[in-house]
Amino acid sequence: MDKKWLKAASIRAAKTAAQAAITAIGTTAVFYEVNWTFVGSSALLAGILSYLTSIGGLPEVPKE
Repeated sequence: MDKKWLKAASIRAAKTAAQAAITAIGTTAVFYEVNWTFVGSSALLAGILSYLTSIGGLPEVPKE
């Protein structure tokens, strides 16, 4: 894992975490109040899973 991989994986993880947070906010808002603990934990888990998925390879980073 080099700097290019880390940068690409971090960008993907941030985007995935943001998407999860937006989904969680929308889902919990339907039930009257946003549950920020649920939003944060969902976003964190999505980010971690994105990093783990990126270990298999990223199209942005060519294999050497």
